[in-house]
Amino acid sequence: MRYRTIGTAPGTRREVSVLALGAMLFGSRTDEKTSFAVLDRYVEAGGTFIDTSDNYAFWEDGGQGGQSEELLGRWRRSRGVGDEILIATKLGARPLAPGTDYVDNPEGLSAKVIRESAERSRERLGVERLDLLYAHIDDHTVPQRETVEAFARLVAEGTVGLLGVSNQAVWRVERARAIAAAAGLPGYEVLQYEHSYLRPRLDVPGGLFPDGSLGAVGPEMLGYLRAEPGLTLVAYSPLLKGAYVRPDRLPAEYDHPGTPARLAALHEVARETGATVNQVVLAWQLGGALPVVPLVGASSVAQLEESLAAVDLELSDDQRFRLDSAH
Repeated sequence: MRYRTIGTAPGTRREVSVLALGAMLFGSRTDEKTSFAVLDRYVEAGGTFIDTSDNYAFWEDGGQGGQSEELLGRWRRSRGVGDEILIATKLGARPLAPGTDYVDNPEGLSAKVIRESAERSRERLGVERLDLLYAHIDDHTVPQRETVEAFARLVAEGTVGLLGVSNQAVWRVERARAIAAAAGLPGYEVLQYEHSYLRPRLDVPGGLFPDGSLGAVGPEMLGYLRAEPGLTLVAYSPLLKGAYVRPDRLPAEYDHPGTPARLAALHEVARETGATVNQVVLAWQLGGALPVVPLVGASSVAQLEESLAAVDLELSDDQRFRLDSAH
């Protein structure tokens, strides 16, 4: 395993494994025995960065979520896991009531929700401090200053370490960070967005919200990361939920004339390296110029092993050039 530093403040920055493990379906669709086996193997391989959310996986039973955090709490206690493993969680997108959805009925990002949701997450995970806490979605009904100050208070109290943001428009992220900087408060340092080798169409809505704030990384986000080297991108769905090996699963926004050329380059490099196309995608992210941490899911140890092997896959400059220039 290899490692990188996320965050910039001396008291909160952390060294984490370059490959993060998503626990979205642990404790729901993925049973406890399998979930524990995947977690154990990830840690055995040197993994130290696990991702969850307080609303995972509400859609599996029509509830409000919490199954993933609860399972991680049981796993931590049974294995004696401590601060050596960073567990990131999110808040704001938990449905307000069972049977509803986070698009139409989310808890949001008010000061009250942030404090109460963070407390629930700490209890479920069995931790005194949340290592990394994300604002999961945007909330245009609450002043950004209220959200920024509420997160900062948790950091000041020592119950939260790093702050992150997910699924918000770039201008909203920058505005929130500017509010924090002007007030001398901690701001978002980790960004979590969908990002993969294939590029989505940006002229059709790919997100769930009218402002397009929930969707894949585009040129604007990549430019923002280049301009702000202290930020880290955690890339969710790097393998597009299996679409690289199951083309029928390819999301509609990735089905456009530029995709075949990139797929051809990807398969060519996979043949040259003897690696799987999934491993080449992850290696492409891991070895790029921008600080990207792929966030992989796994419903079996075998799936995890494939992703772990990508950490040691080195692409040549020529291979990377061909991958980057395909369009």
